[in-house]
Amino acid sequence: MPLIDGFDEESIQTVAHFGIVAGAYESLGIGQVIDRAIPKIRHHNLTHSQTVKLMVLNGLGFIERRLYLFPEFFDDIALSRLVGDGITRDHLNDDVFGRTLDSIAEYGPTELFNQIVAECLLPSEFGSHCVHIDTTNFSVTGEYEPDFGCEEIQITYGYPKDGRWDLKRFVLGIAANQHGVPLFLQTFSGNESDKETIRTIIRDLAENLKSAEKIYHVADSEFYTPETLRILGQHTFWISRVPGTISQVKDLESADLPFTLCQDRRYSYSEHRVNYADIEQKWVVYHSEPMHERQEKTSTTNLEKDFEKNLKSLNKLAAHEFVCEPDAMAAAEKWVKNHPRYQFKELSIVQVTHKTRKGRSRPKADEPITVLYIVNAEIEHNPEFVQQEKRKLGRFVLATNDLELSPDTLLEYYKEQGTVERGFRFLKDKSFRVSEVYLKKNSRIQALAMIMVLCLFIYSMVEYRLRQALERTGKTVISQTKKQTQRPTLKWVFFLFRRVREYSVVVEGKRIAKISNLSGDLMKILGLLGPPYEKYYF
Repeated sequence: MPLIDGFDEESIQTVAHFGIVAGAYESLGIGQVIDRAIPKIRHHNLTHSQTVKLMVLNGLGFIERRLYLFPEFFDDIALSRLVGDGITRDHLNDDVFGRTLDSIAEYGPTELFNQIVAECLLPSEFGSHCVHIDTTNFSVTGEYEPDFGCEEIQITYGYPKDGRWDLKRFVLGIAANQHGVPLFLQTFSGNESDKETIRTIIRDLAENLKSAEKIYHVADSEFYTPETLRILGQHTFWISRVPGTISQVKDLESADLPFTLCQDRRYSYSEHRVNYADIEQKWVVYHSEPMHERQEKTSTTNLEKDFEKNLKSLNKLAAHEFVCEPDAMAAAEKWVKNHPRYQFKELSIVQVTHKTRKGRSRPKADEPITVLYIVNAEIEHNPEFVQQEKRKLGRFVLATNDLELSPDTLLEYYKEQGTVERGFRFLKDKSFRVSEVYLKKNSRIQALAMIMVLCLFIYSMVEYRLRQALERTGKTVISQTKKQTQRPTLKWVFFLFRRVREYSVVVEGKRIAKISNLSGDLMKILGLLGPPYEKYYF
Protein backbone atom coordinates (compact mmCIF):
# COMPACT_ATOMS: atom_id res chain seq x y z
CA MET A 1 0.00 0.00 0.00
CA PRO A 2 1.57 3.33 -1.07
CA LEU A 3 2.33 5.88 1.65
CA ILE A 4 0.12 8.95 1.73
CA ASP A 5 1.94 12.25 1.96
CA GLY A 6 1.53 14.12 5.25
CA PHE A 7 1.94 13.71 9.00
CA ASP A 8 1.80 10.13 10.35
CA GLU A 9 -0.06 10.47 13.64
CA GLU A 10 0.69 6.90 14.71
CA SER A 11 4.44 7.40 14.37
CA ILE A 12 4.89 9.56 17.50
CA GLN A 13 7.46 8.07 19.88
CA THR A 14 9.31 9.36 22.94
CA VAL A 15 12.91 10.51 22.77
CA ALA A 16 12.93 12.86 25.82
CA HIS A 17 16.23 12.72 27.75
CA PHE A 18 17.02 9.18 26.57
CA GLY A 19 19.13 10.56 23.73
CA ILE A 20 21.45 12.10 26.35
CA VAL A 21 21.73 8.75 28.13
CA ALA A 22 22.37 6.95 24.84
CA GLY A 23 24.94 9.58 23.86
CA ALA A 24 26.82 9.15 27.13
CA TYR A 25 26.75 5.35 26.74
CA GLU A 26 28.31 5.72 23.30
CA SER A 27 30.77 8.54 24.03
CA LEU A 28 32.16 6.71 27.06
CA GLY A 29 32.67 3.55 24.99
CA ILE A 30 30.76 1.35 27.44
CA GLY A 31 29.19 -0.80 24.70
CA GLN A 32 32.58 -1.79 23.25
CA VAL A 33 33.85 -2.91 26.66
CA ILE A 34 30.76 -5.04 27.27
CA ASP A 35 30.86 -6.62 23.79
CA ARG A 36 34.48 -7.68 24.31
CA ALA A 37 33.82 -9.00 27.81
CA ILE A 38 30.54 -10.83 27.10
CA PRO A 39 30.10 -11.15 23.32
CA LYS A 40 26.87 -12.42 21.79
CA ILE A 41 27.25 -16.14 21.03
CA ARG A 42 23.69 -17.05 20.01
CA HIS A 43 21.35 -15.87 17.28
CA HIS A 44 19.54 -13.25 19.34
CA ASN A 45 18.48 -9.91 17.90
CA LEU A 46 20.19 -7.90 20.65
CA THR A 47 23.80 -7.95 21.78
CA HIS A 48 24.55 -7.84 25.51
CA SER A 49 25.77 -4.26 25.13
CA GLN A 50 22.45 -3.24 23.56
CA THR A 51 20.54 -4.98 26.35
CA VAL A 52 22.63 -3.22 29.02
CA LYS A 53 21.94 0.05 27.20
CA LEU A 54 18.20 -0.68 27.42
CA MET A 55 18.51 -1.43 31.15
CA VAL A 56 20.34 1.85 31.69
CA LEU A 57 17.62 3.72 29.75
CA ASN A 58 15.06 2.08 32.02
CA GLY A 59 17.11 2.77 35.15
CA LEU A 60 17.39 6.46 34.26
CA GLY A 61 13.80 6.66 33.09
CA PHE A 62 12.41 8.50 36.16
CA ILE A 63 9.18 6.54 36.15
CA GLU A 64 7.10 4.75 38.76
CA ARG A 65 7.64 1.25 37.41
CA ARG A 66 9.38 -1.80 38.80
CA LEU A 67 12.29 -3.41 37.01
CA TYR A 68 10.39 -6.56 36.07
CA LEU A 69 8.21 -4.38 33.78
CA PHE A 70 11.11 -3.80 31.39
CA PRO A 71 9.27 -4.60 28.12
CA GLU A 72 6.26 -2.41 28.96
CA PHE A 73 8.54 0.53 29.67
CA PHE A 74 9.63 0.63 26.03
CA ASP A 75 6.13 0.62 24.50
CA ASP A 76 6.42 4.20 23.19
CA ILE A 77 10.22 4.69 23.18
CA ALA A 78 12.01 5.42 19.88
CA LEU A 79 14.09 2.22 20.01
CA SER A 80 15.49 2.33 16.46
CA ARG A 81 16.86 5.82 17.08
CA LEU A 82 18.23 5.11 20.57
CA VAL A 83 19.43 1.50 20.38
CA GLY A 84 19.86 0.48 16.75
CA ASP A 85 18.18 0.31 13.34
CA GLY A 86 15.45 -2.29 13.18
CA ILE A 87 15.17 -2.75 16.97
CA THR A 88 11.50 -2.86 17.95
CA ARG A 89 9.41 -3.53 21.03
CA ASP A 90 8.83 -7.10 19.73
CA HIS A 91 12.51 -7.92 20.34
CA LEU A 92 12.18 -7.31 24.08
CA ASN A 93 11.02 -9.78 26.71
CA ASP A 94 12.00 -10.87 30.21
CA ASP A 95 14.31 -13.61 28.84
CA VAL A 96 16.39 -11.05 26.93
CA PHE A 97 17.21 -9.18 30.12
CA GLY A 98 17.61 -12.35 32.17
CA ARG A 99 20.20 -13.77 29.74
CA THR A 100 22.27 -10.60 29.95
CA LEU A 101 22.11 -10.51 33.76
CA ASP A 102 23.23 -14.15 33.83
CA SER A 103 26.14 -13.36 31.51
CA ILE A 104 27.19 -10.42 33.71
CA ALA A 105 26.97 -12.62 36.81
CA GLU A 106 29.06 -15.32 35.15
CA TYR A 107 31.73 -12.85 34.04
CA GLY A 108 31.70 -11.09 37.43
CA PRO A 109 29.79 -7.83 38.08
CA THR A 110 32.68 -6.23 39.96
CA GLU A 111 35.19 -7.30 37.31
CA LEU A 112 33.02 -5.97 34.47
CA PHE A 113 32.49 -2.63 36.19
CA ASN A 114 36.22 -2.36 36.95
CA GLN A 115 36.93 -2.91 33.25
CA ILE A 116 34.46 -0.18 32.27
CA VAL A 117 36.09 2.26 34.69
CA ALA A 118 39.60 1.32 33.57
CA GLU A 119 38.84 1.82 29.87
CA CYS A 120 36.18 4.55 29.92
CA LEU A 121 37.23 6.82 32.77
CA LEU A 122 40.77 6.51 34.05
CA PRO A 123 42.53 7.23 30.72
CA SER A 124 40.60 10.53 30.47
CA GLU A 125 41.37 13.88 32.06
CA PHE A 126 39.33 12.80 35.03
CA GLY A 127 41.23 12.99 38.33
CA SER A 128 40.70 10.59 41.22
CA HIS A 129 43.00 11.84 43.97
CA CYS A 130 40.28 11.12 46.53
CA VAL A 131 38.33 7.89 46.70
CA HIS A 132 35.27 8.08 48.94
CA ILE A 133 33.97 4.82 50.33
CA ASP A 134 30.59 4.01 51.79
CA THR A 135 28.06 1.19 52.00
CA THR A 136 24.30 0.83 52.15
CA ASN A 137 21.85 -2.04 51.98
CA PHE A 138 18.81 -2.76 49.82
CA SER A 139 15.68 -4.63 50.85
CA VAL A 140 14.38 -7.37 48.57
CA THR A 141 11.12 -9.29 48.42
CA GLY A 142 10.86 -13.04 48.02
CA GLU A 143 12.29 -16.03 49.85
CA TYR A 144 15.80 -16.12 48.36
CA GLU A 145 16.97 -19.49 49.62
CA PRO A 146 20.75 -19.91 49.86
CA ASP A 147 22.24 -20.00 46.35
CA PHE A 148 25.32 -22.15 46.63
CA GLY A 149 26.24 -21.44 43.04
CA CYS A 150 26.70 -17.81 44.02
CA GLU A 151 29.90 -17.70 46.01
CA GLU A 152 30.06 -14.01 46.86
CA ILE A 153 26.87 -13.07 48.70
CA GLN A 154 23.78 -14.45 50.36
CA ILE A 155 20.47 -12.60 50.50
CA THR A 156 19.65 -12.71 54.19
CA TYR A 157 18.47 -10.68 57.15
CA GLY A 158 20.72 -7.93 58.47
CA TYR A 159 20.60 -4.50 60.03
CA PRO A 160 18.05 -2.56 57.92
CA LYS A 161 18.92 1.08 57.19
CA ASP A 162 15.41 1.49 55.77
CA GLY A 163 13.70 0.09 58.89
CA ARG A 164 12.34 -3.01 57.09
CA TRP A 165 13.28 -5.74 59.56
CA ASP A 166 10.83 -8.09 57.82
CA LEU A 167 12.76 -8.19 54.53
CA LYS A 168 15.98 -9.84 53.49
CA ARG A 169 18.64 -7.64 51.99
CA PHE A 170 22.03 -7.33 50.35
CA VAL A 171 24.79 -4.79 50.94
CA LEU A 172 26.24 -2.59 48.21
CA GLY A 173 29.58 -0.87 48.65
CA ILE A 174 30.73 1.95 46.38
CA ALA A 175 33.96 3.88 45.99
CA ALA A 176 33.49 7.20 44.18
CA ASN A 177 35.92 9.93 43.18
CA GLN A 178 35.72 13.54 44.35
CA HIS A 179 33.13 14.33 41.66
CA GLY A 180 30.77 11.55 42.76
CA VAL A 181 31.56 9.22 39.84
CA PRO A 182 31.72 5.58 41.04
CA LEU A 183 35.08 3.90 40.48
CA PHE A 184 34.43 0.56 42.15
CA LEU A 185 31.52 -1.51 43.41
CA GLN A 186 31.18 -4.65 45.44
CA THR A 187 28.17 -6.55 46.75
CA PHE A 188 28.06 -8.30 50.11
CA SER A 189 25.74 -10.56 52.05
CA GLY A 190 22.92 -8.83 53.88
CA ASN A 191 24.41 -9.44 57.34
CA GLU A 192 27.92 -8.06 56.65
CA SER A 193 29.07 -5.31 59.02
CA ASP A 194 30.09 -1.89 57.74
CA LYS A 195 33.56 -2.26 59.25
CA GLU A 196 34.21 -5.50 57.37
CA THR A 197 32.81 -4.30 54.05
CA ILE A 198 34.73 -1.01 54.04
CA ARG A 199 37.96 -2.86 54.86
CA THR A 200 37.34 -5.30 51.99
CA ILE A 201 36.53 -2.51 49.52
CA ILE A 202 39.71 -0.58 50.31
CA ARG A 203 41.88 -3.70 50.01
CA ASP A 204 40.33 -4.78 46.68
CA LEU A 205 40.24 -1.22 45.36
CA ALA A 206 43.96 -0.78 45.98
CA GLU A 207 44.59 -3.82 43.76
CA ASN A 208 42.38 -2.56 40.92
CA LEU A 209 42.85 1.21 40.92
CA LYS A 210 46.27 2.09 39.56
CA SER A 211 47.14 5.77 39.36
CA ALA A 212 50.25 7.91 39.25
CA GLU A 213 48.54 10.35 41.62
CA LYS A 214 48.67 10.14 45.40
CA ILE A 215 45.30 8.63 46.27
CA TYR A 216 43.48 9.16 49.56
CA HIS A 217 40.86 6.66 50.71
CA VAL A 218 38.18 8.66 52.50
CA ALA A 219 35.59 7.09 54.79
CA ASP A 220 33.42 7.79 57.81
CA SER A 221 34.12 6.62 61.34
CA GLU A 222 33.13 2.98 60.61
CA PHE A 223 36.47 2.74 58.82
CA TYR A 224 38.49 3.85 61.83
CA THR A 225 39.32 0.66 63.73
CA PRO A 226 42.74 -0.56 64.94
CA GLU A 227 42.48 -3.66 62.75
CA THR A 228 41.76 -1.68 59.57
CA LEU A 229 44.56 0.79 60.24
CA ARG A 230 47.07 -2.00 60.84
CA ILE A 231 46.04 -3.82 57.64
CA LEU A 232 46.45 -0.70 55.51
CA GLY A 233 49.73 0.28 57.16
CA GLN A 234 51.55 3.52 56.53
CA HIS A 235 51.72 3.46 52.72
CA THR A 236 48.02 3.44 51.80
CA PHE A 237 46.88 6.99 52.45
CA TRP A 238 43.54 7.45 54.17
CA ILE A 239 41.33 10.15 55.70
CA SER A 240 38.65 9.36 58.27
CA ARG A 241 36.52 10.90 60.94
CA VAL A 242 37.63 9.56 64.32
CA PRO A 243 34.82 7.94 66.37
CA GLY A 244 33.68 10.01 69.33
CA THR A 245 33.76 6.88 71.52
CA ILE A 246 37.58 6.97 71.72
CA SER A 247 38.65 8.53 75.02
CA GLN A 248 41.34 10.73 73.40
CA VAL A 249 38.67 12.23 71.14
CA LYS A 250 36.44 12.99 74.12
CA ASP A 251 39.33 14.74 75.82
CA LEU A 252 40.20 16.82 72.74
CA GLU A 253 36.59 17.79 72.06
CA SER A 254 36.19 19.23 75.55
CA ALA A 255 39.69 20.65 76.03
CA ASP A 256 40.52 24.35 76.00
CA LEU A 257 42.50 24.36 72.73
CA PRO A 258 44.18 27.10 70.67
CA PHE A 259 42.44 27.26 67.27
CA THR A 260 43.69 28.66 63.95
CA LEU A 261 41.31 29.99 61.32
CA CYS A 262 40.92 27.86 58.16
CA GLN A 263 40.85 29.25 54.63
CA ASP A 264 37.14 28.53 54.78
CA ARG A 265 36.52 31.03 57.58
CA ARG A 266 33.55 29.07 58.88
CA TYR A 267 36.07 26.57 60.31
CA SER A 268 39.09 26.68 62.60
CA TYR A 269 41.48 23.91 63.59
CA SER A 270 43.93 22.56 66.15
CA GLU A 271 46.58 20.01 65.01
CA HIS A 272 47.85 17.04 67.06
CA ARG A 273 50.29 14.19 66.35
CA VAL A 274 48.97 10.85 67.58
CA ASN A 275 50.12 7.24 67.55
CA TYR A 276 47.05 5.03 67.37
CA ALA A 277 47.07 1.31 66.49
CA ASP A 278 50.87 1.68 66.06
CA ILE A 279 50.30 4.08 63.15
CA GLU A 280 51.78 7.57 63.26
CA GLN A 281 49.03 9.97 62.19
CA LYS A 282 47.75 13.49 62.34
CA TRP A 283 44.54 14.31 64.20
CA VAL A 284 42.96 17.67 63.52
CA VAL A 285 40.22 19.03 65.79
CA TYR A 286 37.91 21.27 63.78
CA HIS A 287 35.40 23.78 65.04
CA SER A 288 32.54 24.50 62.64
CA GLU A 289 30.59 27.72 63.20
CA PRO A 290 27.50 26.48 61.30
CA MET A 291 27.51 23.23 63.29
CA HIS A 292 28.01 25.16 66.54
CA GLU A 293 24.99 27.35 65.79
CA ARG A 294 22.81 24.33 65.00
CA GLN A 295 23.87 22.47 68.13
CA GLU A 296 23.55 25.55 70.34
CA LYS A 297 19.91 25.95 69.36
CA THR A 298 19.10 22.51 70.72
CA SER A 299 21.52 22.68 73.65
CA THR A 300 19.33 24.92 75.85
CA THR A 301 16.24 22.80 75.20
CA ASN A 302 18.18 19.64 75.97
CA LEU A 303 19.49 21.12 79.24
CA GLU A 304 15.94 21.90 80.36
CA LYS A 305 14.69 18.43 79.49
CA ASP A 306 17.66 16.83 81.19
CA PHE A 307 17.09 18.95 84.33
CA GLU A 308 13.49 17.75 84.61
CA LYS A 309 14.56 14.15 84.05
CA ASN A 310 17.26 14.26 86.72
CA LEU A 311 15.02 16.11 89.16
CA LYS A 312 12.81 13.02 89.11
CA SER A 313 15.88 10.89 89.78
CA LEU A 314 16.77 13.12 92.78
CA ASN A 315 13.21 12.84 94.13
CA LYS A 316 13.56 9.06 94.10
CA LEU A 317 16.73 9.42 96.13
CA ALA A 318 14.94 11.76 98.55
CA ALA A 319 12.20 9.17 99.07
CA HIS A 320 14.69 6.56 100.20
CA GLU A 321 15.34 6.20 103.94
CA PHE A 322 18.79 5.24 105.27
CA VAL A 323 19.69 3.61 108.55
CA CYS A 324 22.49 6.05 109.32
CA GLU A 325 23.57 9.53 108.34
CA PRO A 326 26.86 8.44 106.66
CA ASP A 327 24.91 6.10 104.35
CA ALA A 328 22.58 8.93 103.31
CA MET A 329 25.53 11.25 102.67
CA ALA A 330 27.35 8.55 100.67
CA ALA A 331 24.25 8.06 98.50
CA ALA A 332 24.04 11.82 97.85
CA GLU A 333 27.73 11.95 96.89
CA LYS A 334 27.30 8.95 94.59
CA TRP A 335 24.30 10.60 92.89
CA VAL A 336 26.18 13.83 92.12
CA LYS A 337 29.20 11.83 90.92
CA ASN A 338 26.96 9.94 88.47
CA HIS A 339 25.39 13.21 87.31
CA PRO A 340 28.42 15.48 86.73
CA ARG A 341 26.30 18.05 84.91
CA TYR A 342 24.84 19.07 88.31
CA GLN A 343 25.97 20.21 91.73
CA PHE A 344 24.06 20.59 94.99
CA LYS A 345 22.65 24.03 95.57
CA GLU A 346 21.56 22.89 99.04
CA LEU A 347 22.23 19.59 100.79
CA SER A 348 21.29 18.32 104.24
CA ILE A 349 20.62 14.98 105.87
CA VAL A 350 17.32 15.06 107.71
CA GLN A 351 16.40 12.76 110.60
CA VAL A 352 12.97 11.09 110.52
CA THR A 353 11.36 8.89 113.19
CA HIS A 354 8.84 6.07 113.02
CA LYS A 355 7.10 4.34 115.94
CA THR A 356 7.69 0.64 116.18
CA ARG A 357 4.12 -0.45 117.14
CA LYS A 358 1.18 -0.21 114.84
CA GLY A 359 -1.75 2.12 115.48
CA ARG A 360 -2.81 5.70 114.96
CA SER A 361 -2.19 7.10 118.44
CA ARG A 362 0.84 9.21 119.26
CA PRO A 363 3.84 7.32 120.60
CA LYS A 364 4.25 7.50 124.35
CA ALA A 365 7.26 9.21 125.94
CA ASP A 366 9.04 5.97 126.78
CA GLU A 367 7.92 4.10 123.64
CA PRO A 368 10.78 2.90 121.38
CA ILE A 369 11.02 4.58 117.93
CA THR A 370 13.05 3.95 114.76
CA VAL A 371 15.35 6.74 113.59
CA LEU A 372 16.11 6.94 109.85
CA TYR A 373 17.74 9.52 107.57
CA ILE A 374 16.78 11.04 104.23
CA VAL A 375 18.55 13.27 101.72
CA ASN A 376 17.12 16.76 101.40
CA ALA A 377 18.71 18.49 98.41
CA GLU A 378 18.29 21.01 95.63
CA ILE A 379 20.40 20.88 92.46
CA GLU A 380 21.67 23.35 89.89
CA HIS A 381 23.83 23.04 86.80
CA ASN A 382 27.53 22.63 87.40
CA PRO A 383 28.86 25.69 85.49
CA GLU A 384 32.32 24.18 84.97
CA PHE A 385 30.92 20.98 83.47
CA VAL A 386 28.35 22.80 81.33
CA GLN A 387 31.10 25.08 80.02
CA GLN A 388 33.15 21.99 79.18
CA GLU A 389 30.19 20.55 77.29
CA LYS A 390 29.72 23.81 75.39
CA ARG A 391 33.30 23.57 74.16
CA LYS A 392 32.31 20.37 72.32
CA LEU A 393 29.68 22.17 70.25
CA GLY A 394 30.68 22.32 66.62
CA ARG A 395 33.79 20.18 67.10
CA PHE A 396 34.81 17.01 65.26
CA VAL A 397 38.11 15.19 64.73
CA LEU A 398 39.56 14.08 61.38
CA ALA A 399 42.60 11.83 61.05
CA THR A 400 45.07 11.00 58.26
CA ASN A 401 48.29 9.06 58.00
CA ASP A 402 49.69 11.62 55.53
CA LEU A 403 51.53 13.80 58.00
CA GLU A 404 52.24 16.42 55.31
CA LEU A 405 48.58 17.04 54.46
CA SER A 406 47.49 20.52 55.54
CA PRO A 407 44.40 20.96 57.75
CA ASP A 408 42.70 22.97 54.98
CA THR A 409 43.23 20.24 52.39
CA LEU A 410 42.26 17.52 54.85
CA LEU A 411 38.96 19.25 55.52
CA GLU A 412 38.33 19.89 51.82
CA TYR A 413 38.91 16.22 50.91
CA TYR A 414 36.75 14.90 53.74
CA LYS A 415 33.82 17.20 52.91
CA GLU A 416 33.71 15.61 49.45
CA GLN A 417 32.51 12.43 51.22
CA GLY A 418 29.02 13.78 50.60
CA THR A 419 29.42 12.88 46.93
CA VAL A 420 29.17 9.13 47.51
CA GLU A 421 26.33 9.68 49.98
CA ARG A 422 24.47 11.63 47.28
CA GLY A 423 25.10 8.68 45.00
CA PHE A 424 23.31 6.36 47.40
CA ARG A 425 20.40 8.79 47.60
CA PHE A 426 20.35 8.67 43.80
CA LEU A 427 20.11 4.87 43.82
CA LYS A 428 17.37 4.85 46.46
CA ASP A 429 15.35 7.73 45.01
CA LYS A 430 11.84 6.36 44.49
CA SER A 431 11.54 8.32 41.25
CA PHE A 432 14.27 6.09 39.79
CA ARG A 433 12.96 2.74 40.95
CA VAL A 434 16.36 1.20 40.32
CA SER A 435 16.53 0.06 43.94
CA GLU A 436 13.36 -2.04 43.83
CA VAL A 437 14.80 -5.51 43.32
CA TYR A 438 12.38 -8.21 42.11
CA LEU A 439 14.58 -11.05 40.89
CA LYS A 440 14.72 -14.73 41.72
CA LYS A 441 18.44 -15.50 41.88
CA ASN A 442 21.20 -14.10 44.03
CA SER A 443 23.53 -13.97 41.04
CA ARG A 444 21.10 -11.79 39.07
CA ILE A 445 20.77 -9.40 42.00
CA GLN A 446 24.55 -8.97 41.98
CA ALA A 447 24.41 -8.30 38.23
CA LEU A 448 21.56 -5.85 38.70
CA ALA A 449 23.59 -4.01 41.37
CA MET A 450 26.23 -3.45 38.69
CA ILE A 451 23.57 -1.99 36.36
CA MET A 452 22.38 0.30 39.17
CA VAL A 453 25.89 1.64 39.75
CA LEU A 454 26.43 1.93 35.98
CA CYS A 455 23.37 4.22 35.90
CA LEU A 456 25.02 6.36 38.59
CA PHE A 457 28.31 6.27 36.64
CA ILE A 458 26.66 7.63 33.48
CA TYR A 459 24.52 10.16 35.36
CA SER A 460 27.52 11.54 37.28
CA MET A 461 29.77 11.70 34.23
CA VAL A 462 27.23 13.60 32.11
CA GLU A 463 26.44 16.04 34.93
CA TYR A 464 30.15 16.69 35.50
CA ARG A 465 30.90 17.17 31.78
CA LEU A 466 27.95 19.50 31.26
CA ARG A 467 28.91 21.67 34.24
CA GLN A 468 32.51 21.79 33.04
CA ALA A 469 31.39 22.86 29.55
CA LEU A 470 29.12 25.58 30.95
CA GLU A 471 31.93 26.93 33.11
CA ARG A 472 34.47 26.74 30.26
CA THR A 473 32.24 28.63 27.82
CA GLY A 474 30.67 31.02 30.33
CA LYS A 475 27.20 29.92 29.28
CA THR A 476 24.23 29.23 31.58
CA VAL A 477 20.91 27.37 31.53
CA ILE A 478 17.65 28.03 33.36
CA SER A 479 17.30 26.40 36.79
CA GLN A 480 14.28 25.13 38.72
CA THR A 481 14.07 28.53 40.41
CA LYS A 482 13.99 30.32 36.99
CA LYS A 483 17.52 31.68 37.53
CA GLN A 484 20.50 31.16 35.25
CA THR A 485 23.01 28.59 36.51
CA GLN A 486 26.23 26.87 35.47
CA ARG A 487 25.61 23.97 37.86
CA PRO A 488 22.31 22.37 36.88
CA THR A 489 21.48 18.91 38.20
CA LEU A 490 21.16 16.32 35.45
CA LYS A 491 17.76 15.37 36.81
CA TRP A 492 16.58 18.92 36.01
CA VAL A 493 18.14 18.71 32.53
CA PHE A 494 16.28 15.45 31.96
CA PHE A 495 13.08 17.22 32.99
CA LEU A 496 13.72 19.96 30.39
CA PHE A 497 13.82 17.31 27.65
CA ARG A 498 10.59 15.62 28.75
CA ARG A 499 8.52 16.80 25.75
CA VAL A 500 10.96 15.85 22.99
CA ARG A 501 9.30 13.43 20.54
CA GLU A 502 10.06 11.70 17.25
CA TYR A 503 7.44 11.68 14.52
CA SER A 504 7.27 10.89 10.81
CA VAL A 505 6.09 12.79 7.78
CA VAL A 506 5.65 11.33 4.32
CA VAL A 507 6.94 13.44 1.45
CA GLU A 508 6.50 12.15 -2.13
CA GLY A 509 6.00 8.65 -0.79
CA LYS A 510 9.11 8.68 1.42
CA ARG A 511 8.99 8.53 5.24
CA ILE A 512 11.13 11.14 6.98
CA ALA A 513 11.76 11.09 10.76
CA LYS A 514 11.69 14.43 12.55
CA ILE A 515 12.11 15.70 16.12
CA SER A 516 9.71 18.08 17.87
CA ASN A 517 9.97 20.40 20.89
CA LEU A 518 13.73 20.88 20.61
CA SER A 519 14.77 24.52 21.02
CA GLY A 520 16.35 27.12 23.34
CA ASP A 521 18.28 25.68 26.28
CA LEU A 522 17.88 22.16 24.91
CA MET A 523 19.86 23.01 21.76
CA LYS A 524 22.46 24.78 23.89
CA ILE A 525 22.87 21.74 26.16
CA LEU A 526 23.28 19.35 23.24
CA GLY A 527 25.82 21.67 21.63
CA LEU A 528 27.86 21.71 24.82
CA LEU A 529 27.75 17.92 25.19
CA GLY A 530 28.86 17.41 21.59
CA PRO A 531 28.22 15.26 18.48
CA PRO A 532 27.79 11.85 20.24
CA TYR A 533 24.76 13.35 22.01
CA GLU A 534 23.48 15.52 19.13
CA LYS A 535 23.24 12.56 16.75
CA TYR A 536 20.31 11.11 18.71
CA TYR A 537 18.28 14.28 18.18
CA PHE A 538 19.21 15.45 14.67
